Amino acid sequence: MKTQFRFLVASAVVAAAGIIGMSSAIAADEWFILGQQTIKAADPSVEIKSSGGRWEKDVKQIKLSVDGADVQISSVVLHWDNRPDDKLSNVGTLKSGGQTAPNNAPGLKARLKSVTVQYKILGNAQTADLKVWGYD
Repeated sequence: MKTQFRFLVASAVVAAAGIIGMSSAIAADEWFILGQQTIKAADPSVEIKSSGGRWEKDVKQIKLSVDGADVQISSVVLHWDNRPDDKLSNVGTLKSGGQTAPNNAPGLKARLKSVTVQYKILGNAQTADLKVWGYD
């Protein structure tokens, strides 16, 4: 009798784990906007805070995109919650409509609080739209 009861309990646990695993596999990983801001040629840097609640900020990868002007990015600092900051140097020039290569979050996932970007808008443009993308 005890063996049958243990078998039923074990079967229920395995079935529950399978259902939970299926539901997380069904939710497709996708890129979404964590934060965005219009940057100005007169400013040398900007800090963009992540929007959303605790779970929306929990991401696997981060990338930046720019629209409206070409932007030379000299450094990016990723400010993580309960993790050391990541500094990316000499990121390069993003063409309008372009994006950076994805950067992995520390560990399997991490919560991004904000991003600080040092930049220079190229050409005669006075503003550009900078977006921070998260992948989950």
